[in-house]
Amino acid sequence: MRPWLFTASLITLLSPFAVALAADLVAGAKPTIVLVHGAFAGSSSWNGVVSDLQRDGYPVVAAANPLRSVKGDAAYVAHLLAKISGPVVLVGHSYGGEVISVAAASQSNVKALVFVAGYAPEVGESAASLSTKYPTGTLTETLAPPVPLADGSKDLYIEQPRYWKQFAADVPQAEAVEMAVTQRPVTEAALAEPVAARSWQKVPSWFVWGALDRNIPAALHAYMAKRAKARESVEIAGASHVVMISHSHEVSAMIERAAEAR
Repeated sequence: MRPWLFTASLITLLSPFAVALAADLVAGAKPTIVLVHGAFAGSSSWNGVVSDLQRDGYPVVAAANPLRSVKGDAAYVAHLLAKISGPVVLVGHSYGGEVISVAAASQSNVKALVFVAGYAPEVGESAASLSTKYPTGTLTETLAPPVPLADGSKDLYIEQPRYWKQFAADVPQAEAVEMAVTQRPVTEAALAEPVAARSWQKVPSWFVWGALDRNIPAALHAYMAKRAKARESVEIAGASHVVMISHSHEVSAMIERAAEAR
């Protein structure tokens, strides 16, 4: 197939490494936007954002975050970034914020980080340890019993009946029920793993979150944004943890501002 036959919609359907190559072919003057989902979600959680970005001519890659370990997940994303020529705006939701911060530390083509209701830990911090700073989140009490795995690790899920109110309270209930069924588990160890690197100190950052986030309290988001000296930080009134779904236009607009920034 000739390179010019790749379309923007095809980009989201290819394997990660083929995606990166396709992004190179269509990138033009715009940076590639790499989206990294977090725990209890999946790449489809970016669908609304992807539509906006593609409409505006941005090449987009929605990475399938393994959710196994911060180190391993960040290495996976970093390998993807290394296959993309030209500048990249790296976007992470929730636990995906940890992943992008570590991944970007080894990749010089990342021009901006966008934390979408995402963790931005300092070296030595983890999702679990950050949560103790503002212990008003209710995620722990909504988790189902851990699922033991063959390697000794444990997978975590949110209990399906509690998923809507906990994770996605501002999306229609029917949609949240489907999200609960298709949620991607994260390992217990990944949430407790201290990060060994962070890039938000040297790479310009943008933060957006929901005022009614029950997974990561709004006060913690504000703390992390201030610590990172974010170029822009926005709290969206009434929004839940899945602000990229319920307020996709606001999120995609911030991503584009990050892409256009000098």
